[in-house]
Amino acid sequence: MADPPPARAGRREWTGLAVLALPTLLVSIDVYVLLLALPQLTADLGAGSIAQLWITDVYAFMLAGFLITMGTLGDRIGRRKLLLTGAVAFGVASVVAAYATSPAMLIAARSALGVAGATLAPSTMSLIRTLFRDARQLGLAIAIWALCFSAGAVIGPVVGGATLSRFWWGSVFLFGVPAMALLLVVGPVLLPEYRDPNAGRLDLTSVALSLAAVLPAIHGLKELAKNGWAALPVAGVVTGLVCAVLFVRRQQRLEHPLLDLRLFASRSFSTALGAMMSGTLLMGAIMLFITQDLQLVEGLTPFEAGLWMMPAVAANALSFLVSPVLARRFRPAYVIGSGLVISVVGLLVLTRTDTTSGPTTLATGFALIFLGAGPLVTLSIHLIMASAPPEKAGSAAGLNETSGQFGFAFGLAALGSIGATVYDSRFAPPSGVPVDAADAARESLADAVVAARDLPADLAGALLVPAREAYVDGLHLVAAISAALLAVVAVLIVRLLRDVPPTGAPPAGVSPPSAPAGR
Repeated sequence: MADPPPARAGRREWTGLAVLALPTLLVSIDVYVLLLALPQLTADLGAGSIAQLWITDVYAFMLAGFLITMGTLGDRIGRRKLLLTGAVAFGVASVVAAYATSPAMLIAARSALGVAGATLAPSTMSLIRTLFRDARQLGLAIAIWALCFSAGAVIGPVVGGATLSRFWWGSVFLFGVPAMALLLVVGPVLLPEYRDPNAGRLDLTSVALSLAAVLPAIHGLKELAKNGWAALPVAGVVTGLVCAVLFVRRQQRLEHPLLDLRLFASRSFSTALGAMMSGTLLMGAIMLFITQDLQLVEGLTPFEAGLWMMPAVAANALSFLVSPVLARRFRPAYVIGSGLVISVVGLLVLTRTDTTSGPTTLATGFALIFLGAGPLVTLSIHLIMASAPPEKAGSAAGLNETSGQFGFAFGLAALGSIGATVYDSRFAPPSGVPVDAADAARESLADAVVAARDLPADLAGALLVPAREAYVDGLHLVAAISAALLAVVAVLIVRLLRDVPPTGAPPAGVSPPSAPAGR
């Protein structure tokens, strides 16, 4: 006798999704508005260059380092319990950060925010897997969650710019506090508890090895992206790789591993995970180039740049919501592959920009990239979560988030290095510019803009023209390389996932249950 279809979610479950999605949006915004507040808080707290780096980066380091641990911990102690605990910690750390009186206090608060943030994403994703058992509803729920997460990256500068124009720098850390309070009030009522009764004890050695694998590698990649090749960041990446090998070997020996490597036995899981990492690597770094172009080439304020990026948010929202619907009629591989073709076109549009074309071409290319990325994000997450057993949903969610962190960091390091190399080779300061200003401008376009502020108007303009042209040349090459590699990713996804049926359809070779015979 065929198994009964899974129960469909009702009003209670969709309300629970809203409770989970709102903190996700606000936490995502919270990450990106810090960059706008950095000049103000630096002046008020007297933060030096090293302190500024730690204030900016420590959140991402701690977040990436603890994602796998927190995802698995939720499976062990209860996902709702971990989510609510993380919400308390995130709210308290946000208030401490907002009213920090020294760089050390702010760095400590940002560290706590990173650890607390690592509890939120895996817990919300795994609870969504618990709330929505129908495959089609799960796809739409994941699309809404992913939309909230990605929208914060673009909405952040707009909201942050408006907030900082009226309030002090600490206000940007308070966005998530009301959402966390709401989560604590209604979460126990609307969200189900789930834990793996056979999870076993948490292996602290594995936790330490996972941190030793992720933290040095992420730090090394970020330093390579900022400062180019150097011995110390390369050593950090190598150390991370060695610890990752030791971590994997230990997981293979444990009866109750921190990360169940059997998840990778599923082709859908491993392919979708690799696709997410590749897409983040190739398209995530482009966003940094675009924001820099809008502000440093086009001369827009952060608020104005955020407004020009809003078409990409709208395209992304449309893509996220339509992708699950298309996946009900067509195989996910073809939907994802078709979307990536649109993203490739968007990347190629970026190669047609120049220093006088204005922001329209840039915004168009960015919107096409985000329009095409929707199926990759929503359907890959769906495949990852649906391929994992219910008791391993937290581990799967943590692994998905960690792969995204690595993809973004590696993309910044690799593509950022390519852009910097092109800038260095193409930039030629004009005669008459002081040597110190020319030397500073050789470092980056941002340094060129700063150096130009201290020059007479004619010399400043003469310096910025070749600097902006060199930066755009770097953007063109990065976009072209990303387009070529993303096309390869699209082909691989279609080949490896072509046997996965449309959402809600029975697997190949399995007939749907027949209707009961009439009386």
